[in-house]
Amino acid sequence: MTNSHKKIHLARSGTADLTLHGGQVPPWLLNRMKSLALPMVEALIMEHGKEGFIERMANPFWFQSFGTLIGMDWNSSGVTTTVMNVLKQVISPVSQQLGIYICGGKGKHSLKTPNELMNVGMKTGLDGNHLAHCSKLSAKVDNTALQDGFQLYIHNFLVSDTGAWTVVQQGMNPKNGRARRYHWHSGTVTNFVQEPHAAVCGENQGKILNLVHQEAQATQQAMLNIAKEHPDRIIKEFPHLIVPGYHNIRPKDVDFKRLGSILWLAQEQESYGYEELLLH
Repeated sequence: MTNSHKKIHLARSGTADLTLHGGQVPPWLLNRMKSLALPMVEALIMEHGKEGFIERMANPFWFQSFGTLIGMDWNSSGVTTTVMNVLKQVISPVSQQLGIYICGGKGKHSLKTPNELMNVGMKTGLDGNHLAHCSKLSAKVDNTALQDGFQLYIHNFLVSDTGAWTVVQQGMNPKNGRARRYHWHSGTVTNFVQEPHAAVCGENQGKILNLVHQEAQATQQAMLNIAKEHPDRIIKEFPHLIVPGYHNIRPKDVDFKRLGSILWLAQEQESYGYEELLLH
């Protein structure tokens, strides 16, 4: 069999819906998962290259299968935390040899991702600022521009020393006891605010607000126009924008002091697009 016959092209990235589970993986199982994970990653890199491994991690089905193969429950939201934790622990000591770096994590560890990527840049010669920018934008899109009821609490950024990257991040919806995992791949992202996800896989849970849909460009422009208005005018008019009977957001729920500071910050930008507005 030739190498071209062996190659599997996984071009899609997207989301996966999972049952929200609590608890921790027993230490004995975690150690076994670590023992399995590194040899498997090394074998995958030998067969498909480091870029091939990075690309496969962006596929929600492949990711779930990999987690099951190293010993994690196949249907648990915990597969995201556990698999990424295991991979970061076993790959970090040999990152330079493998040419793969894993940044971020769960909770407060996710906030360290930009600084970790800057360090990766210094070690590899990659543009750390650009990687950090991609990390922040992917999180902002899934947490802010995509209003689907899931709030991010896990963010991992995997990158090769050649610049290929994958984001694996997960949000929680406490109302229905579900978790949703989002996958991004550098090979499929051409614009962070216009259809950045190449595919979406998950249960239909009703209507959502997707501000990065291709049909949302007019809404994006309207938001930019509002951001360019004088903050005092927006603050004055804002209470009248609350639709009567809409119970998700009420005037008392809005921190006008914080809103004003955000509007003033946006006002100070001489020229920006929707990406920059998301990052405020």
